[in-house]
Amino acid sequence: MVLYPVMKHVVARAARLVYRPVVEGLENIPTDGPVILAANHLSFIDSVVIPMVVPRRVSFLAKAEYFTGTGVKGSLSRWFFSSLGHVPVHRGKGRDARAALDTAAEILARGDAFAIYPEGTRSLDGMLHRGRTGVARMALESGAPVIPVGIIGTDKVQPVGSRFPKIVPVTVRFGEPLDFSRYDGMQDSLPVLRSVTDEIIYRILDLSGQEYVDAYQKTPVAA
Repeated sequence: MVLYPVMKHVVARAARLVYRPVVEGLENIPTDGPVILAANHLSFIDSVVIPMVVPRRVSFLAKAEYFTGTGVKGSLSRWFFSSLGHVPVHRGKGRDARAALDTAAEILARGDAFAIYPEGTRSLDGMLHRGRTGVARMALESGAPVIPVGIIGTDKVQPVGSRFPKIVPVTVRFGEPLDFSRYDGMQDSLPVLRSVTDEIIYRILDLSGQEYVDAYQKTPVAA
């Protein structure tokens, strides 16, 4: 974990000087204790921007392939994602999905910050899509507050399919904490999970200003 402070305090500071992101609502993030950052997802670069602007250490789940490559490319990928605080997890359904939730639960149980994209994958059309209920289950099982996050402009920094980032304006808005303690003990109720997820998505929508589509975003073939 030695790499994280280097990335956070050296690389992130340099990136902030170059991109000068506009950050709003940072005071809504608690200074300690478990917290879930739920954001829209426009570009790969989102997973760099969030830890760049949040003063706390932020962990993400990342597909295991980023950590298992071989050769120089594999080593660089492993170093990069580890230094950002990403945790490897296998994509899939059933036990893989449960394993992802268990990993997130461990991070939150330590009192750390965990970031998740409720849409499940990047938006390919720039619109905000229907959220998947994993974020709701995570919130109800952990009891952690949820901070909705609206990211604007990262689709222009590194559009889908682009290999190199461009210097364009980026805005990150953090909303007020969402407390779902009224649903304690109801994490196995599908209607409750859907209601919580929709509330989170609508708050993200307010912050991002995107158009909403009541349909799941399909996972890109080469995500």
